[in-house]
Amino acid sequence: MGFVDIHSHILYGLDDGAKTVEESAAMLEYAAAAGTTDIVATPHANAQFPFDPEIVESRIAELGTLVGKVRIHRGCDFHLQADNIQDAIAHPKKYTVNHKSYLLVEFPDSIIPNSDQILSQLLDAGLVPIVTHPERNVAIQRRLDDVARWVEIGCYIQITAGSLTGVFGKRADVCAEELVRRGLAHFVASDAHDCHHRPPSLAEAYQFLTDKFDEAAIRPMFVDNPAAVLTGDRIDFEFEPGPVQRRRWYQFWR
Repeated sequence: MGFVDIHSHILYGLDDGAKTVEESAAMLEYAAAAGTTDIVATPHANAQFPFDPEIVESRIAELGTLVGKVRIHRGCDFHLQADNIQDAIAHPKKYTVNHKSYLLVEFPDSIIPNSDQILSQLLDAGLVPIVTHPERNVAIQRRLDDVARWVEIGCYIQITAGSLTGVFGKRADVCAEELVRRGLAHFVASDAHDCHHRPPSLAEAYQFLTDKFDEAAIRPMFVDNPAAVLTGDRIDFEFEPGPVQRRRWYQFWR
């Protein structure tokens, strides 16, 4: 089984992720060693870091010749701001993963009052929003009913591997687990920025969740669902929404 990581900042010199080509290559080697077969390069698109699709494609091609152990796909860490939204609606495939349907959407630190309407606009334009790391957003942590409503209208949710392993603190950890229990987590991704503090590994988070829940319930978040994002296929998630089945005690002894 190989992991598919839909959120990473492995492309050097484009944002607050990898700084050099050597660091990008090291991150890809790290991902491969941790069991990742496919990784989506998602540089930020916000006021600080403009998104340039041509540079993204160039960096991916360059790194693909240097490190062949992991397949690199193109995407974007799309900040939910007015100019981005307008541009995405006008050019639906510009920011999506592999120019297909799925769009990684990052909320600002404060709740957007008309968030439902904005997400619906993106859906109406043929884009399928994947809301990234809501468990790390203080404004969203206490409003999981909002998250459930976004899922009801057709959005998906990605949590960060490091949130499950304590990298982002207790509140993020508790919120991430609650999203899993409620069937509101569709993807676990690394959101990797380097090889040390935020590395491109999903292995620890996978082990953490499979120690708590049935592995069959956890695998889709690491393999099947993100693989569907790469191809633009429909995601048939088993839990709609509902608590994930806890592992039976005797399974620990098998």
